[in-house]
Amino acid sequence: MWIGWIEFDLLLGDVHTLKEKRSAVRPLVAELRRRFEVSVAEVGHLDLHRRTAIGAVVVSADHRHAAEVLDEVERSVANRPEFELLSAHRGFSTSHDE
Repeated sequence: MWIGWIEFDLLLGDVHTLKEKRSAVRPLVAELRRRFEVSVAEVGHLDLHRRTAIGAVVVSADHRHAAEVLDEVERSVANRPEFELLSAHRGFSTSHDE
């Protein structure tokens, strides 16, 4: 079993309050869950209104499939005009890791 994760550091555009931030972040999280069948959550910068960190995780039988899913998730996030992708970091582990 392979576990792949990716974390995005995002800058939000024309957002002035935490309420507006939630209105932008929730649809992104929901779309990634629905479209790619991954676990997704806002994982950082919770108290900043123009910045967020989003994490996504996929579980797969093989490394290649996990990498492909994360590539697609990253492309989807990078193509969202309401966010500026500042960085993306990813990693993989297996059920055999100790």
